[in-house]
Amino acid sequence: CAVKMVQKYQSPVRVYKYPFELVMAAYEKRFPTCPEIPVFLGSEVLHESKSDDGAIHVIERSCKLNVDAPRLLKKARVEYVFFIQKNTVNWKERTLRIEAHNETFANRVVVLETCSYSVHPENEEWTCFEQSASLDIKSFFGFESTVEKIAMKQYTSNIKRGKEVIEHYLKELISQGITFIPRWTPPPACGQKDERTLAGAQDASDLPLESGARGTTQEQTSSNCPPAEAVSPDADKLDADYIERYLGQLTPMQESCLIRLRQWLQETHKGKIPKDEHILRFLRARDFNIDKAREMLCQSLSWRKQYQVDYILQSWRPPALLDEYYTGGWHYQDRDGRPLYILRLGQMDTKGLVKALGEESLLRHVLSINEEGQKRCEENTNVFGRPITSWTCLVDLEGLNMRHLWRPGVKALLRIIEVVEDNYPETLGRLLIVRAPRVFPVLWTLVSPFINENTRQKFLIYSGNNYQGPGGLVDYVDKDVIPDFLGGDCMCTVPEGGLVPKSLYQTEELENSDHIRLWTETIYHSASVLKGAPHEIVVEILEGESVITWDFDILKGDVVFSLFHSKRAPETSHKEATLPSTSAGGDNMQLISKTWVLGVDYSRVESPLVCREGESIQGSHVTRWPGFYILQWKMHGPGPCSGTSLPRVDDVLASLQVSSHKCKLIYYYEVLASKDFRGSMSSLESCNSGFSQLSGAT
Repeated sequence: CAVKMVQKYQSPVRVYKYPFELVMAAYEKRFPTCPEIPVFLGSEVLHESKSDDGAIHVIERSCKLNVDAPRLLKKARVEYVFFIQKNTVNWKERTLRIEAHNETFANRVVVLETCSYSVHPENEEWTCFEQSASLDIKSFFGFESTVEKIAMKQYTSNIKRGKEVIEHYLKELISQGITFIPRWTPPPACGQKDERTLAGAQDASDLPLESGARGTTQEQTSSNCPPAEAVSPDADKLDADYIERYLGQLTPMQESCLIRLRQWLQETHKGKIPKDEHILRFLRARDFNIDKAREMLCQSLSWRKQYQVDYILQSWRPPALLDEYYTGGWHYQDRDGRPLYILRLGQMDTKGLVKALGEESLLRHVLSINEEGQKRCEENTNVFGRPITSWTCLVDLEGLNMRHLWRPGVKALLRIIEVVEDNYPETLGRLLIVRAPRVFPVLWTLVSPFINENTRQKFLIYSGNNYQGPGGLVDYVDKDVIPDFLGGDCMCTVPEGGLVPKSLYQTEELENSDHIRLWTETIYHSASVLKGAPHEIVVEILEGESVITWDFDILKGDVVFSLFHSKRAPETSHKEATLPSTSAGGDNMQLISKTWVLGVDYSRVESPLVCREGESIQGSHVTRWPGFYILQWKMHGPGPCSGTSLPRVDDVLASLQVSSHKCKLIYYYEVLASKDFRGSMSSLESCNSGFSQLSGAT
């Protein structure tokens, strides 16, 4: 059977600080041959046409490429690879659209590429470039995987080369004194003369070239405009200079993964998406596997939403006991500019803190530290002028003993590690452990299995005084920042800790709790939708003209959301979901009796909405009549198709993805008077969130 392999690529927006007409003149220098691109052996014009006024010029070429895979091509009895390229330049709109597809092996491999040049939306003297491509390998003599690797390697290497070539020809034009090309103007009326008209111009080589006073060289343009990294061509798109400045050096495929995942989030989460650096952390945690990163990120977004984590820096105030006995705090930065967090774990009475405060308060405090760490990374990125996306943690184990191996304390530590690993991946740049005592290997054996392999590779462990001198802390932390208790000259304000007085212990033992509840006052509810058992909630409306609003996230599986109305009060049929005892489990409530008839006992007031896994849905309904309104979530399955007995492919795939016939969601709803509805839905996230980039208006 045929093997089908698909790869996609989407570039960021690349900005040339030159006018569109000058960039087009540089672009045309690539034809018919281009020594600057060795793989491009030449081109032949197949078709050419122009509009009457010369504003639109279409040219189609056959391009000959030398692919670096001689053995593979020899087996296929092919010497070169040919592509068809269609260029449409609109001088009036100042755009160029390039469409290309392969002619060689077209029945086995389909390569589609689209490129566009256009004027920068905020600076008409600059030009934007975007590129997208797809590679669909249907079959290739059993070498499908090899073809995919060769094709993607050559394509990504040529992406950077293409930009360099345009810049090379731009510099060549400027060195020749060509710094200005007039824009297109409509042809003069019959009998008029206009020496500057571009009527009849066919391509950039036909444009009159000028130099001198009207010039717009890079230096002149830059002096009048903000730097490229400060200008985004489109709020929904990423600029290549912005990526390099704020996110770091990424390969073309890594850039593509970031852009595609970001686009998916914008489409499914209604603009409420994490900051770019956080999306990138999840991609790195999953080695830029988009599907795995998306699954991990969606679960984290739902977790943040359910437990209101976005507001923790504003709402969380650590108890005075934590201020005194929690031996951790921020302390300047390391040599790489990363924020530095110091934790004197050996001096911390973990047993006393757990008994006095409980796991929940400790977890809240650790989450606030992680949120603060992200905030400090952003600040350092601006201060140092380069991307700072992680922080360094310096852990002093002096004083660590068997008391720290108290089982409920270790259990709490493991749960905290699990939450942090799931929701703050790739935020730890380096972990420096100093003065590790003999008991440390025991603790490490317990903890290390719960730590991601990528994270473990960032650990540096020093026993005794090995942290002193060359090869020690001074390699990672400036000498004037090393704290005094480690032999440095810098005064450190991190609390020294000590034993928590037993008089502060809570009477109830907390060590037997099965899970960390976090915010018990969360406004969201969790629910499970089972096959044949939808989850339903009822809202009684006593007067018309009320507004029912809802906000829910699909954590697992695909569901169909519906809203019904009934004059009769439904009877409750409550089922406890057969799931592990976790906050993500939830109940299952059925209200609509199997004896009820749709259209008789109850009616549908909102069309069914299919909600896919990972989606975030908000909506509202203005009630017309008093009575009982039922919100229903049921499992989505393949339905009957009109005109054919074959199920839809999407439905078949969706049914295969739902494991164990269970779906999970979190939801919130409220009823408002219609006059109070506008902007009053408390479940929508605030634009003051430290995590999400939200629109100011909901």
